[in-house]
Amino acid sequence: MIDELFRVVSTRRAFDGRVVRARVDQVQMPGGQTAAREVVEHDRAVAVVAVDGDGPNPDVVLIRQFRHPLRRRLWELPAGLMDVDGEAPLAAVQRELAEETGLAAAHWSVLAEMAASPGFTDEVVMIYLATGLTDIGRQGEIADEEADLEIVRVPLADAVAAVLDGRIVNGAAVAGLLAARMVLSGEATARPGDAGWGAGAPLTAVDAPVGDAPPLGTA
Repeated sequence: MIDELFRVVSTRRAFDGRVVRARVDQVQMPGGQTAAREVVEHDRAVAVVAVDGDGPNPDVVLIRQFRHPLRRRLWELPAGLMDVDGEAPLAAVQRELAEETGLAAAHWSVLAEMAASPGFTDEVVMIYLATGLTDIGRQGEIADEEADLEIVRVPLADAVAAVLDGRIVNGAAVAGLLAARMVLSGEATARPGDAGWGAGAPLTAVDAPVGDAPPLGTA
């Protein structure tokens, strides 16, 4: 739900690229003044923690891919953009898993949704848990950075340790691996795989202004 207190007074388009677009909004502030807010528009995305094995510490499939903005290769989850018109998020993540790793999965659930960096971009990533893996061979065109992908299986505990010591820094991978560890250990429950965006309970407190999240740890 949009908070009308922070009303957009005007918008200026700044850039339109292949993956991202940018605009500058003039936004009404609580004190009556307006302020410029730069927004990077980005397609929604999906990522998947694909695990092979049973119990709280199965193997997890990771990819290592070159990322130009950081000028290095990062350990990540299989992931991609929802850039096919009309495609549901579950179908998108199944496609990305097949394209990047050559795997299909029998069982799917939703681990988390992550706003990548809400201070400047509207990108949101839905992160899935996939089990019951089978090898179907990599699908689709393999080009550019994806032609250099390294695909590995490591114990989930090792991947979580890599998050905590800074070897894994990709946002979706950090969130997905920690969430998967909680779900697979029985500390949390994932949502159904066909859950839509924002399917969980709303975070807005009953007596809070629209758009405000309640303090953590309250009943």
